[in-house]
This record gives sequence, C-alpha cells and structure tokens, in this order.
Amino acid sequence: MEEDPAREVLTGLSLLNRLLPVWIFVAMIAGVLIGYALPETGPFINSLQIDGVSLPIAIGLVWMMYPPLAAVNYLGIGKVVNGKKVMGYSLFLNWIVGPFLMFGVAWLLLSDLPLFREGLIIVGLARCIAMVLVWNLLAGGDNEQAAVIVALNAIFQIVLYSVYAYFFVTVLPHWLDPSASVAVVSVNPLEIARSVAIFLGVPFLLGIISRLVLTKRKGEQWYEEQFLRSVRPTALVGLLFTLVVMFSLQGGYFVTLPIYLIRVAIPLVVYFVAMFGLAYVSCWKLKFTYKDTVTTSFTAASNNFELAIAVAVSVFGLSSSQAFATVVGPLIEVPVMIGLVYLSLWLGPKLYSSREGFFGASAHSGSIPAKERE
Repeated sequence: MEEDPAREVLTGLSLLNRLLPVWIFVAMIAGVLIGYALPETGPFINSLQIDGVSLPIAIGLVWMMYPPLAAVNYLGIGKVVNGKKVMGYSLFLNWIVGPFLMFGVAWLLLSDLPLFREGLIIVGLARCIAMVLVWNLLAGGDNEQAAVIVALNAIFQIVLYSVYAYFFVTVLPHWLDPSASVAVVSVNPLEIARSVAIFLGVPFLLGIISRLVLTKRKGEQWYEEQFLRSVRPTALVGLLFTLVVMFSLQGGYFVTLPIYLIRVAIPLVVYFVAMFGLAYVSCWKLKFTYKDTVTTSFTAASNNFELAIAVAVSVFGLSSSQAFATVVGPLIEVPVMIGLVYLSLWLGPKLYSSREGFFGASAHSGSIPAKERE
C-alpha cells in the first residue's frame, strides 16, 4: 500500500514537537497563574538583573537558542558551489520581502495598536534559524541547502538586525505617519545591538565552538547522532521556562486576552500564509525544483521567534505589549507551518510531476529518520 507523505508529517514529529502549541499555551497559563497567586513574583524577577539584563530571561533565551545554532554546519557555507540562484533568491525573500511584508501587514491590521504592531515587526525582522529545518525536512526540501540558509541568516542577523530594527520600528513609521511618532517607542540601535550580541551572539559562538571541538574529538557522526539528539529537546525547556517567566508579568493582558490574542494572531496568520504562497508560486514560476521550492518557501515564511522575544524583552521590558506580541508568534507559527507542510505535499505532485519525474522520492526523502522521532 502506497504511503501518504502527508500522514508522515505528524508521525515524523516527536511528541514534544507535535504538541508544541499545547506546551506553549500551558506555559502561558502557568505563568499567569503564578503571577496572580504570587504577586511578589514580578518584582523578584525584575530584581535579578545585571546591567539591565534579566538573568532568568537571559538563561532561558540563550539555552533556547543554543541547540538550533549548534545543529548548523557552518563549515558547509563555503562548500556550496551550486544553487547560487536559489540561495540568492532565498536571501532576497528573507531580507527584503519578508521584513516589508510583515511591516505592511502589521501596519494595516494593527493601526490602532502601535505597541503590538512593533512586536510583530520585530518578529518579521528575525529570520528563520531553528524549527524551519523540521518543516523543510517533513515537506521533502533540500536539507543541506536549508542548513546553509539557516547559517547565513544567523550571520546576517548578527550584522544587520539592530540596523533593521531601528529602521522598521522607528524611522519608517515616522515617515509614514509623523503624527503617530509619540506612540512609537524610540529604539536605540546600540541597545538592540547589545541584545543581539547577548541573545544571538553568545549561543552562536557556543554553537560554533561545540561543533568544532566535539566533532574533532568525537567525530561528525557522534556529534550529529548522539550530542545533537540529546541537546535538541532541551531547547523546548528553555522556551517554556522563558514563557513562564514572561507571562508571570503579563497577567494584566489576560483580563482582555481573547481580543488581544486574536488581534495579534490574525496578522501573523496572514503573514505566514502570504509569505509562503508568494515564495512557493514565484519559485514554481522560476522553474525551481520541488526541493528548492520547498526550502526557499519555508525558510522565507518562518521566523526566529526566539530572537524576537529576546529583543522585545531586552528593549521594551518583560511586561511590554511588544513582548506579548512576540510570544504569540510561536503559538501561531507552529500549527500554521504544519498546515503548510501538508499543503506543500499536496501541491507537489500536481505542480511538479511533469517537471520532476520522481516527486514521490523527493517527498519521501523528507521523512524524518526513526532516530529523530524519539
């Protein structure tokens, strides 16, 4: 009996990843209940700071960022000699189209909520580095190409994120509506650069050091199959710990949570679907292979919500509206991306069967090996 590649989407995910939206929601509720039952929690958390950096948040975010960055093979960047067209178009979608599309969607749908709008813009600027590898794998994309794009995005974020954030959060809104400048918080690019250096730079360096040192001592196979297999699941622990801490200070929003959550969720869904659709259709028009189309589309549509949360917390504060908006990101992104994996697997045979005679093999190659399902 022929296997349904779409059915493998959920069976290929570990239980932790399958239920990620559930864990995120539980962490949010737990944080609110802790903040409500123990009102002294907020002041205590805020007191644990060094030079304005919250230690609990720093611990959670750095550990959350470390596993996906340790999984990237940075040495592979220099080895990619083919696929320059695909790589260039992917970077164009990530660093030109994506930020402007999120800005436009947020500005259009959250015109009356400028602080939440800023949070979404921050999400749009943080390009994919983590879960996109899972979506790409499940949909039958090119895993090596995805890893290279992830590595390049990580490097680009170190260099460009603070400049982009200042432009999209402060400069561009003022150009569009000078009268609304009072509602737009002025962002210091040096402050953002420090946040990026701490919350992306530190795990970035740790990831490079881990790969170089451990592969030299233990070998590439041990690193990929033993070390990363043990470390990857702990990223979720860092994420959930961070959410509990943040939402212990976000209790006030839960009084009107349904309306705020829905208002923030709608532009996120619009952005993810529009970005994926734009990338998928344009790649098909450009006569990319199915694998290249999948890789380009998912890397363009996914975002690094870990970095967005870190920047929002560091710049605007733990209890800010901007931080709340970034936290909603993973809650919405995970189920939407799983749906887009199904859509890609459904569209693939219809669009690429004549162009690629072996689409079934391409899709099937995206199945996660048994060792990754555990």
